[in-house]
This record gives sequence, structure tokens and C-alpha cells, in this order.
Amino acid sequence: MIREYAVVGGGIGGCSIAALLNAHGHDVVLIEKERTLGGCASTFIHEGNTYNAGATTISGFHEGGIVKRLFNTVGVTPKLISSDPAIAILQGEKSCIRYRNLDTFIEEVNRFYPHPKHDEFWKLVHSVQEAFYALEASYYYSNRSRFKKIVSLFSFYPLLKTFRPYLFFNAKEFITRFYGDIDSEFFDFLEAQILIVAQASCDKINFFTAALALGYTFNETHYPVGGMGAVCETLTSKIPDVRKGCPLLSVKREGDLYHLTTAQGIIRTRNLIMGTSHYESSRWFDDKEIRAYYATFEKRNNQQSAFLLYMKVKSDRIFDHHYQLISDSILPYTLSKSLFVSFSDPSDTAFASGYYHITASIHTDSRMWLGLSPSHYKTQKSDLHDLLQGWICDRLCLQRDAITQSFAATPKTFSRYINRTQLGGNALTLSNSPPLLPSNDTPIRGFYQVGDTSYAAQGWPGVVMGAFNCMRLIHG
Repeated sequence: MIREYAVVGGGIGGCSIAALLNAHGHDVVLIEKERTLGGCASTFIHEGNTYNAGATTISGFHEGGIVKRLFNTVGVTPKLISSDPAIAILQGEKSCIRYRNLDTFIEEVNRFYPHPKHDEFWKLVHSVQEAFYALEASYYYSNRSRFKKIVSLFSFYPLLKTFRPYLFFNAKEFITRFYGDIDSEFFDFLEAQILIVAQASCDKINFFTAALALGYTFNETHYPVGGMGAVCETLTSKIPDVRKGCPLLSVKREGDLYHLTTAQGIIRTRNLIMGTSHYESSRWFDDKEIRAYYATFEKRNNQQSAFLLYMKVKSDRIFDHHYQLISDSILPYTLSKSLFVSFSDPSDTAFASGYYHITASIHTDSRMWLGLSPSHYKTQKSDLHDLLQGWICDRLCLQRDAITQSFAATPKTFSRYINRTQLGGNALTLSNSPPLLPSNDTPIRGFYQVGDTSYAAQGWPGVVMGAFNCMRLIHG
């Protein structure tokens, strides 16, 4: 049997494109190495306890949002709980709440970081993100040929026209000039939020990207009931052929067909969509053209990754879904001053009753973890684990004896389970603009790519945008 489409990788990108193809009547098979879907956004069980591997919040599911459009197109509805406030940001003695309502948040930020320019600044941020989502469906990006790329770039004209004042200005310089006498603590407050959404510091991105990152919480955000993996399971529930626990072993291209050797047999397909990282996918191919294609983007690999701390805590207290802790300096073995901490919802029966399950993440560089001796790696991992656990306990007033389980994951851990060490994908930076990034199509016939290393960006909205872009390119 020859399949029409085979999708490799059950992360957000792979699940999204497979679900869209199926909804449009295409024959598709989705294969995933692990026994759970989600990739970087999966949910896993460790010694009988459930945790989110990484991503813990969903944006873009509001009316008119691109994630909502995806689920409407597929015809399924995930179980979500609206989170408002989206984040509680703890910095020193400050506890600033990111309320969804603009005016309420401006009052809040003025309470902790008083400045006469706040009203103007945050209204600008709000207007940029509203205008962007109104234009989001009007442009597309192709990389099939030089001609196709140029034609697709013309579709960006409305975006360029609308946001020209913010596209060519370094975000750090723009913010500094806007505020004039910006306080270093407030700048760290902004930087921490920008990094967690845009996956890049504000000195490397334009103000347009920074505004979208800072405006993230003005959109409705959601907590995934049953864990993030449950959302991916729901998204793919109408696909007849989803093969979990099915590692890809190799791919050969013969004529117009791709031959996938997997742990569950050989799949022959006319079209292959890789929902994997551009930087770690060539391992499956011996085809020179495909390997050369991946090699052209290797210089885009920023080696950025994450260190994750997982905890199970017994507590009767009520916690918000998300916190961001900000330190005065970059933490050892990391790239950041901030830690993103997510709590399970007490009503979520997928997690133990009376306990909170915590996923805490911080940016790191994969090169800080790979190539270490076993003893050095173990010590470094333990040191950062203990540091972050202590910080969370101290800042959120958790008793250490309330912790019943605690362990960590490094880039090396993610390499073992999801075949990638680089996490966060291709950040849109001043030196990494769309014309330089890979698209969802390629110059190779029948060969496509989705996920956070291809157009357009990170998180559910960015990756789903890429899936819709891929469908547009497939249908012409």
C-alpha cells in the first residue's frame, strides 16, 4: 500500500498537519517514537506520577485565534481551563500579576514599577498584537524555489506596511529610548517575559517581535486538562492511522516515493512531512540532496535548550497556574535570570488529588551539558536541581518536606526521548528574519517540514501557523 502522506513526529507541528490533512480528506499516517504524543509538549508518567514535559500553557484558542481555528477545522474540542491572570511575576519583593485586561494590568505594573510612560507603552504593545492577529491569515511563505519565495514574500507587504516603524528597530534600543530613564529591574521584568515567549533576548530581536511577546498574556491563555499530551491526543483523535511507539529507523527516496523503515514495518508514501527539528533530522537519510538541504540551515542552530525541574508537592494552598521567578543575575549552567513555574490545576483528575504537580523550566545551552564526563554531568545536574528547587520553595513558601517527588531533565534527557537537544526552535531575530528561515515546503518534491524550526515561530500559535502555511503550500 502506498500512502499519500506520512508525518514523522507527533509534536504540536506533526499532530497539527496530520489532523489538517485528515480533515481535508487526505490519506495520512502519523508516526511517533514515544507512546505518548506531544514531543516537547508531551505529558509523561514517572514512577506513577504525571507531568507535562515542557509546554504547560496554550494561547491562540480565543475566538478568531489560530489555534481555535485549527480545532474548529478538525472538528474536535480540547478540554481547557481559562487562566486569568496568566502569570504571577515574582521579582525581589514584588509580585506583579499579568492580568488579561489592559487597564487592570497597567494599574498593576504602575503599582510595582511606577513610570509615566507605562500607559502609552502597554497600549502600543496591545495595539501591535491586535493588529498582527487581524493580518495573520493574509500572508504565506514558500521556499520551494527562488521564484516561489519571492512571490510569497510579496504577501508580507500588508505586514511590512502596518508594522514598518517597529520591524527595523532593535527592541532593547526601542524600549530604552521610549522610556528614557528605564529602571534596570523593570527592564529585567520585560526581558524575562520576552525571552519565555520569543525565545530570544530583546537585544537580538526587533520591537515588533518583542511587542508580540509582551502582548501574549492580553490574549486568552488556557490550562490543558489532563496535561498537554491530552490536547494532542484530542487533536489527532479522528485520524485513522496514528502509530505511537513507532521509532523511525531510516528513510530512502526512490523515484517519487519515500520508503520509511520503522519499528512497526515499512511505510511507502508519495509525500513525507517531517515534524522534527531541522538540526537533528539528517540522521535518518542517506539521500545527498536531503542531507544538503538540512546542512544549509545548520548555521541557524543557536544550541538553545532547556533545563526542566519536575516536582510533586502535597499542599492545601491555592496556587496560580503559572509563575515567573526573576533573579538578579543569570543562574549557573543557564542562559537566563528567570524560571517559569507551572502548577497543575486542583480539579484536574489526571494529577493526584491533594497534590500539585509542578513543571519548572529555564533556558540553557545544550553545549553546557553534552560531552561532560558522567560524574561531572551528574554533579552539575544535581547542583542546578537543588538550586531551582530551593528557589521555588523559598519564593512560593513551600515546605521542603511537602515535596514527595523531585527530578530533572537536561538537553541530554530530551535527546534520548524526543531526538532533539535544541529546544525552542528558530527565534525570529534581527539576523534570523523570515527570508533566511526554512519554510514548510522544500525544493525537494514531496518533502515538507513542520514544527518550531520552520516557519513561523514558537509555541502553539507559531507552530499551528506553520501547519496552516504547509496546507496552503500543499494545495497551491
